[in-house]
Amino acid sequence: MEALLNFFSAMSSLVWGPPMLILLLGTGVYLTIRLKGITLSKIPYAISLIFKEDNESEGDVSAFEALATALSSTIGTGNIAGVATAIAVGGPGAALWMWIAAIVGTATKFAEGVLAVKYRVKNEDGEMAGGPMYYIQEGLGEKWKPLSIFFAACGVMVAWLGIGATVQANSMADALQANFGISPIVTGVVMAALVGMVVLGGIKRIAKVASKIVPLMSAIYILGTLYIILTNIVELPAAISLIVKSAFSGQSAIGGFAGAGVMLAIRKGISRGIFSNEAGLGSAPIAHAAAKTNNPVRQGLIAMLGTFIDTIIICSLTTLTIIMTGVWNSGETGAALTTKAFNVGMPGPGGLVIGIGIIFFAFSTALGWCYYGEKCIEYLLGHKAIKPYKFIYILCVLLGATVKLELIWAISDVVNGLMALPNLVALLGLSGIVISLTKEYFNNLTTNGKDQAEHIA
Repeated sequence: MEALLNFFSAMSSLVWGPPMLILLLGTGVYLTIRLKGITLSKIPYAISLIFKEDNESEGDVSAFEALATALSSTIGTGNIAGVATAIAVGGPGAALWMWIAAIVGTATKFAEGVLAVKYRVKNEDGEMAGGPMYYIQEGLGEKWKPLSIFFAACGVMVAWLGIGATVQANSMADALQANFGISPIVTGVVMAALVGMVVLGGIKRIAKVASKIVPLMSAIYILGTLYIILTNIVELPAAISLIVKSAFSGQSAIGGFAGAGVMLAIRKGISRGIFSNEAGLGSAPIAHAAAKTNNPVRQGLIAMLGTFIDTIIICSLTTLTIIMTGVWNSGETGAALTTKAFNVGMPGPGGLVIGIGIIFFAFSTALGWCYYGEKCIEYLLGHKAIKPYKFIYILCVLLGATVKLELIWAISDVVNGLMALPNLVALLGLSGIVISLTKEYFNNLTTNGKDQAEHIA
């Protein structure tokens, strides 16, 4: 067991090393430049699209429900534990690099959303199926199918053994035991039952539950962070200054010479940001492919909001809460650091807010990743494999609440990183298609007006 853990830990460091981070960040920069920054300038317009129903178009769920499903898997423990780890290890400067990665990540997520709708197909139940495995095969051609298979296989592994079932169940079990003294076995049984009730109902039920949970859990967490920030508002200028200065001076919570600190801030900021918003990993486009729309660009604009909401808003609030309460260099890391910040900034209910947040976040992430894995297994083995896949997923939830996950985390990190490689190849290879569709959409928007442009396929 120890040998396996060491092997996968080493593999994780290799997979998530500088080449991967450069490729992820570079793809975002390249797409941002080619799209002439529209993923930043069109954010207000993209927000307006969320609230427009498009029931006449093909698809299984509304645009908002597709976004909520995608957010259900990205707004999670990464916002609480991942950001805290980045700050504890890489120092406050990691936050600046996290923001930079998110800014260019909006272009990556936009391209994913465009391609997801452009190359989606109908399965035998009449439901939409899409994502990297489809736009690799259909967009790049049959000779690239091995990459599609590789992506889908990684997706199933991550859903079962990674950040989908086991890790989320474990996070919920830890939170319930710490805050309410509930046995992990009880948590596993109840969570498995609840997850089963939702996911066996398919994407429509998952989307409806996600569209209720995501706004609620986000509101609870955002209100908590805002309370702490506003009650410590005099610390805000100093916090921003510390973030900017330490991004280039290498001020790290764990010490070390300046050069090492700067590189650590860059690495931790970029990797934790990407881990949180999943821009470039290829998971979110699987959800966006189910949206009711006839225009790929319309859904791409909505998809890019996922990165903005997850990182620019929620991760930033976590960052400021940790720094403004002065606990960032306390020696704690992960969820324990964020909990400490809440206990300092909101004595009494602070820790409870984090505990409840983790419970909601873990449950919603488990729902979103079950759907991602479902579409991956459907691509690999056909429609008949979906039900067995879901039963195994529910079993993984049960087991995940009661076992130690050091090895599972290490395997998950490796497989999750490997998912990104075929997806990034497709995004770069099909970037011309994304640019062409985007130009056509906004030309029609200028010539014909919003309503007509949004319905032109």
